[in-house]
Amino acid sequence: MQEFDPQVLNEEPIPSPEEFSKRAHVRSLAEYREMYDHALRRPDEFWGEQAKMLSWFEPAKRVLTWDSPHAKWFEGGKLNVSFNCLDRHLEKNANKPALMWEAEDGATLQLTYAELHARVCKFANVLTSLGVKAGDCVAIYMPMIPELPIAMLGCARVGAMHSVVFGGFSATALADRIADAKSKILITADGGFRRGKIVPLKETSDAALKNCPTIEKAIVVKRTGEKIGWQEGRDLWWHELEEKASKDCPATPFDSEQPLYILYTSGTTGKPKGVLHTSAGYLLHCMWSTRLIFDLRDDDIYWCTADIGWVTGHSYIVYGPLANGASIVMYEGAPDQPRKDRFWELIERYKVTIFYSSATAVRAFMAWGADWINSHDLSSLRVLGTVGEPINPAAWKWYYEVIGKNRCPIVDTWWQTETGGIMISPLPGATPTKPGSATLPLPGIVARVVNLSGEPVPPGETGYLTIQKPWPGMLRTIYGDDDRFQRDYWSRIPGVYFTGDAAQCDKDGYIWVLGRVDDVIKVAGHRLSSMEIESALVSHVAVAEAAVVARPDEIKGEAIVCFVTLRSGTAPSKELRSALIDHVGATIGTIARPADVRFAEGLPKTRSGKIMRRLLRELAQKGGLPGALTGDTTTLEDLSVIERLAKAKGLDEE
Repeated sequence: MQEFDPQVLNEEPIPSPEEFSKRAHVRSLAEYREMYDHALRRPDEFWGEQAKMLSWFEPAKRVLTWDSPHAKWFEGGKLNVSFNCLDRHLEKNANKPALMWEAEDGATLQLTYAELHARVCKFANVLTSLGVKAGDCVAIYMPMIPELPIAMLGCARVGAMHSVVFGGFSATALADRIADAKSKILITADGGFRRGKIVPLKETSDAALKNCPTIEKAIVVKRTGEKIGWQEGRDLWWHELEEKASKDCPATPFDSEQPLYILYTSGTTGKPKGVLHTSAGYLLHCMWSTRLIFDLRDDDIYWCTADIGWVTGHSYIVYGPLANGASIVMYEGAPDQPRKDRFWELIERYKVTIFYSSATAVRAFMAWGADWINSHDLSSLRVLGTVGEPINPAAWKWYYEVIGKNRCPIVDTWWQTETGGIMISPLPGATPTKPGSATLPLPGIVARVVNLSGEPVPPGETGYLTIQKPWPGMLRTIYGDDDRFQRDYWSRIPGVYFTGDAAQCDKDGYIWVLGRVDDVIKVAGHRLSSMEIESALVSHVAVAEAAVVARPDEIKGEAIVCFVTLRSGTAPSKELRSALIDHVGATIGTIARPADVRFAEGLPKTRSGKIMRRLLRELAQKGGLPGALTGDTTTLEDLSVIERLAKAKGLDEE
């Protein structure tokens, strides 16, 4: 397999700022290693100690029962997830801001812990009044408004599973997820706002519900005030139900393994996989990792920019921060609405101290230029984070210098929907960072880069990222399809969790995640990582972001096609195209020289910030307009990006 550029692997680590380390929860690499070794030697003792962070109605009798690949964490323990996120903070922090919400149009709402608790209790009573019982599933298809976390916590309070469906999904995708989970209630809104336009969620819901016989009631939040279709007897207004409900709703104790939620993630077969997470282990993983990785403190203002429709929003907007009693910022809209400085304006106004966003968002900020940033006071920031795709070294350095002003540690986090919480990340104050590396596994997480025989690969060689031991936040199964759970995650290398990601380790044991195993291009028998080629492109001074895919080639098998977004002020040219091809060849080797470089104003992304390479692959292979694409485009943030890419011709064709 192709090796990393040695210059990247051998860069000197960047130590945490000394003043930060003095106050951090974990203050040195030696302290981290001591924690890690303890967890490795005595995992039950380690996790049993961490579990004291949670409030239990009944303590667990056993930390872990492991019957590979099935885990039961904290057996015999009873707790309530909603109680842990709300009730237990009321004695000391009833008037502390829990949720500071801002609409895309600038409207704001602030809920203290007491106010959020009251609204969650009311909604839990609404669910009970509609016949929702423990173990039922409630589908949630909503915009980024406060009622979304209220609905999730209301479900948790009564022991119902929630299945949050991203608000950008189509009626077909929504119907498929409702049917698979056998949801009995749908919670939605008349619409949502995105980039100044109304997203017609109720209209889409109505189309979906034509094929969803399990749905008994649809609860609708009035967000836009637009005229909508209405089915008497089925459709109910949220505000009318909430107004009548009592705010007295004691939290019911539930078993540690009570199902908490189903979240659907894409599968290679095209059929979404319903990842099932349960209560105690998942909540502990989220709470513990939020505190450790973001060095979370009582006075922090925490902002994760993800959409709650994805797992990052579940774990690091709702459950992790609220279990810690944090004050969180939640924003409804797009980062460039109405201007490209919206995020920086919010950070300045709310005095955000912890900022957690996607690597692809960072690359977009780079492309927009520093002028949008420099007019704002970002001095409140003290920790920066990235999530989603691996961040390339050039974007990492830009983030550190331009946003963090060389004083904010960056936590480059690796994890998945299936893992429930962060698995590999620097600990700010303790871990010297290397731009582009997720660094080291968290204490209690045994991550290894191996070959298909399960043997560790040498430093600098590409292998498969695996998790060798069970962890509290792990998925319990694929809902309704345990055979698929075992086949997809536990059979490729028997006995260990197969992440599906390619990775390398360096001489210091730092892990460099290269991207999905499927994102490999085979040129003349040589396996090349698309992530590696993208990193080479973005290391060029003119490039803000790049996505690399393959197209068939009669001679080489596959040829490399690059889609490139340029930094602000740089214009496309044939000369630049040639320079970028040469740059990739010089950085990686002549075998990696692209066959084509196409300049793009933007790349197709989901709202969570992930580049949709399969659509680019189809464009590279077939060309044509969006209507001719066979791939699903329902999760695209901006369909016009594909239209512009499809119409654009190469510079040689002009």
